This record gives sequence, structure tokens and C-alpha cells, in this order.
Amino acid sequence: MKICKNFLKINKANYLKFIEKKNSSMAAKFKAVDFSERIVLLPHCMRSTGNCKAKDEGTYYTCVGCGACKIAQITKLAKELGYKKVYIMKGGKAIQNLLIQDKTKAVVAVACHFEGAQGIKMTDKLKVITQFVPLLKDGCCDTDVDVEIVKKIMEQK
Repeated sequence: MKICKNFLKINKANYLKFIEKKNSSMAAKFKAVDFSERIVLLPHCMRSTGNCKAKDEGTYYTCVGCGACKIAQITKLAKELGYKKVYIMKGGKAIQNLLIQDKTKAVVAVACHFEGAQGIKMTDKLKVITQFVPLLKDGCCDTDVDVEIVKKIMEQK
């Protein structure tokens, strides 16, 4: 699948269509990967500013389940299903290193349209099977995602 070289030209409507097409093309491969070989990547901007108790791990955070944001719900489901790990990522370059280090086979990734477009390019290059969920509310803090969509994708088997 070709990726637009100029990410600034990718608007939300085009991104949503692209994500739908990308997710659909990878759905069967994603379902074939065992939960224990999957990770969840969440953007740090989903954390509740001033209320989040997540543990700072350097390039990412680990949710401690404080319930201040939707990350706790996603993390709880990931543990129940047996996912390898949930990472609350601070930045893009760290993601590439993490995917290589963890020898990740499949990812559920939540991102804004700009970061998601970059993420698709990265995961395609690394041949990591990925399902993306776009944020409902963009921004650099207190963003939002539809947890039901995330859960639906995570539970696919």
C-alpha cells in the first residue's frame, strides 16, 4: 500500500478512509496473531493532565490503573486478554526502537491523523501487522478515543 509522501496533505477525512482500508487489508493477519504476541500503543496525550498516576519508564509510561482516563480501561482489557504489553508512548522514534526490541508481531495503535500516518509508514517498513484507531479529539493533551472501537479491535481473534 503506497503512503502519501507529504503527510501535511493528509487531512482527517482522507486519513479515516485510509485507516479503514489499511485495517481491513490487515484484519485476517491480525486475527491470526495470538494475544500474547500483540501490544497496544497509546499516545501520552490521552493521559488526564494533572490526574494521571502512570509510571514514567523513560520513553514511555506504564498505566497503574488509577482510572483518571480511558487508558486504564484499555490496559485492563489488554491484561484480561493476555496482551504482551501496553505502552503509553512519548514519541515516534521511541516506537520504532520498541517494536524492534520487543520483536513485535502485531499492534493495536491509537493516534491522531498525523502521527497515525507516520506510524503506518513505520509499521509497514518493519512488517508489523497493525490495526489503527484514530483519536476522536486531537491535540497535545487530554485527547480522546472511542474505547468501544479499541476493545472491538483488541478482541479480534
